[in-house]
Amino acid sequence: MDCFADIFAISQRRRGGNRSSICRKSRLLPLEAMSNIIKKVTDFYKKDECVKYYKFGKTLGTGSFATVKSAVNKADNTKWAVKCIEKASLAPDDEEALRVEVEVLQMVEHRNIVKLKEVFDCPKTFYMVMEEMSGGELFDRIVEKEKYSEREARSVVQKLATALAYCHTLGIVHRDLKVSSDTFFHNAEIKIADFGLAKLIQGNSMMQTACGTPGYVAPEILEGKPYGGEVDMWSLGVITYILLCGFPPFYDENNAALFATIKAGAYDFPSPYWDHVSDSGKLTLLPQSTCTNPSS
Repeated sequence: MDCFADIFAISQRRRGGNRSSICRKSRLLPLEAMSNIIKKVTDFYKKDECVKYYKFGKTLGTGSFATVKSAVNKADNTKWAVKCIEKASLAPDDEEALRVEVEVLQMVEHRNIVKLKEVFDCPKTFYMVMEEMSGGELFDRIVEKEKYSEREARSVVQKLATALAYCHTLGIVHRDLKVSSDTFFHNAEIKIADFGLAKLIQGNSMMQTACGTPGYVAPEILEGKPYGGEVDMWSLGVITYILLCGFPPFYDENNAALFATIKAGAYDFPSPYWDHVSDSGKLTLLPQSTCTNPSS
């Protein structure tokens, strides 16, 4: 795919909660199967109670089946965030999402991807000990700043692009990158998190599962065509657009109308919101951004 990123919109802001309503179920695995996979990494997977090793603090966030708490490691006093997942609340597709997320995060090691230190599989609760994201979501930064300069946007986009390229070399496609709940700051560093809709692929394999957040779905997904890592670059394109002007390029409360606009690749740079962005900036930050054909 020659186009670096195409643009599509945010139809809603999601903080945790259920997976996308348009994500059809793929082959699902029970929690027992998930545990068997994790057991392969013996120094990463533990059956002990998490509270033996960590002292829990305040609640950082909640979702439909998980609560994230601040925690301190009792051995070295390092700070972490622990995602506490109640097994009884998990639907089959949630189990699969959790299995993939753990498998992916134990594979990766990149400064712009959240670190998963270890997991605890207890009878009723599954714990994921993760790097604490003290700087908040990218969404919150955009709301605070209203818009980024070209230089600021370029810095964020380059880091996200590097992390995505790294994932793709490992056969990992994120499939749900967005400015809320997936991109966080820690010590001024942008990081990708939440790989629950990620997919591991081999070689030139393609995917066909309709998956993602409605406003971010690439045309080939909407059209039921096979797709690969280029869908992540589409997501990066919409993030870039939002960074530069503070709002999404496409928006419609009706998903059918939104999807039609996305497939058409129809967007513009309205004044005065884009007046501060140079023509060269649009070309370098959003090159070939009207590319809706991943093979073009």
